[in-house]
Amino acid sequence: MAAITSFTPYTSPSPSPSPSPFPSPSQRSSNPNLFSSFKPSFSLLNFSTTANRSPRWFFKHKSCPSKPLTLRCASTAPSSPSPSTTTNTTFHGVCYVVGDNIDTDQIIPAEHLTLVPSKPDEYQKLGSFALCGLPAAKYPIPFVEPNEFKTKFSILIAGDNFGCGSSREHAPVALGAAGVTAVVAESYARIFFRNSVATGEVYPLESEIRVCEECKTGDVVTIELGEGRLINHSTGKEYKLKPVGDVGPVIDAGGIFAYARKMGMIPSQSA
Repeated sequence: MAAITSFTPYTSPSPSPSPSPFPSPSQRSSNPNLFSSFKPSFSLLNFSTTANRSPRWFFKHKSCPSKPLTLRCASTAPSSPSPSTTTNTTFHGVCYVVGDNIDTDQIIPAEHLTLVPSKPDEYQKLGSFALCGLPAAKYPIPFVEPNEFKTKFSILIAGDNFGCGSSREHAPVALGAAGVTAVVAESYARIFFRNSVATGEVYPLESEIRVCEECKTGDVVTIELGEGRLINHSTGKEYKLKPVGDVGPVIDAGGIFAYARKMGMIPSQSA
């Protein structure tokens, strides 16, 4: 093998200079309006290059006079005690019993949706049409007597999926206008339950068993929300009701907007 007589170290090629990020003097003078105030301070820049690497730029930041921090937070409504989720409201009256899958068109037929609840006379008319869509063959006792605006049945007892069908706020409003204070059902359609809370017209209460099979139209009943029970005075039996939960204070206040005003979330109408 031949001996190595000399060694030439490898020298990496010098990196080509980077183009200046700033315009040349000729470019600045060609557009004085654009570059008249462009006077970069090159003393603020350090250039560092190493072998096999592109140039890197290091910027020195000028120190700024420190100012005390001012913490700001969003304004909040005046603090008030949180409402209790348990109410001691009691309802007493004669009940009207219906079965499963009572839809909103049976509660208030579509032809009466032109009535405006915010108008007192039309609100009253809504009550006269409450549950007028029920089939007379199955429910021979009218919920509201002809030529009347109020019902004598202040408590409605229903089966499963009460308030199903199309979404209409008029459904709980019509019941409330007719004089219904509470509905006790095995379950509710979601939108009807929400509309009942939002309008504050009726309490949508759920029973733990099918009370609609335990009671009959004309029974005298009492609902004790605080105790979570329904008492049928006609039969002497009691039935457990599910807790009303956080929606109780909203319904007590008269609906979601009335509750928001009461809690200071939105301005009162007198403001």
